[in-house]
Amino acid sequence: MLLAIDIGNSDITLGVYTEKNWKHIWRVAAKPDQPELFYAVKIRDLFFEAQLSAPPEKIVVSSVVPSLTNKIRNIAVTLFGQEPIILGPSVYDKLPIKILNPYEIGSDLVANAMAAYFMHHQTCVVVDFGTALTFTTVSGEGEILGVSIAPGLKTAIRSLSQNTAKLFDVPLEMPTSALGKNTVSAIQSGIIFGYEGMVKNMVTQIRKELNEPCPAIATGGLASVIASLKGFFYAIEPNLTLDGLRLVAEKINLG
Repeated sequence: MLLAIDIGNSDITLGVYTEKNWKHIWRVAAKPDQPELFYAVKIRDLFFEAQLSAPPEKIVVSSVVPSLTNKIRNIAVTLFGQEPIILGPSVYDKLPIKILNPYEIGSDLVANAMAAYFMHHQTCVVVDFGTALTFTTVSGEGEILGVSIAPGLKTAIRSLSQNTAKLFDVPLEMPTSALGKNTVSAIQSGIIFGYEGMVKNMVTQIRKELNEPCPAIATGGLASVIASLKGFFYAIEPNLTLDGLRLVAEKINLG
């Protein structure tokens, strides 16, 4: 049994992989100010409710929130009695892919690249719909060629509501028209249709620069929000980051 933990800016995603399947996937809000005990109790209770009595054989962690990394590492040692693999620059040279700017790239993007490389065996662009909207391009030889980053869908809406007095949070739902008739539909139109164009344009530009028709792979919690992009993507892989972490645990040689 493998436990993969992806610590993001909005959520901590935990996945239990056994018998060649993700048996359990949980999400816990990422709150850096919470004490270590808060997360220890959460994770212990999740395992108890899932009736998982045996500890995981391997634990692998990706984190883009430094203040949470050590808390989760300590919890892994306390609850399960083992040191987790922390995906980061200290282990990148042991991976079967080539990392671009190892001290700058997010470990979640490295996990995405690992999964895309081993699952699709060709040059592709991973579009991750998270707190940030990221485009990670990995070659068919396993080299990360570049990354582009934009504010995520919820981040864009939150920015509008926080910085504009008469606007407020709205649900991320596909509008019926680009012509908004009220505040909610106007924001939905601008964000959803605007981001649809951004995604298509970014992928088109990447393909143009690479001079090859590399497929686009979507992942992240909001990957299916823009319904009109469904046919644009070669595949939508909701668990791509977890799959990348699983592959890190399987492929890495710490010896």
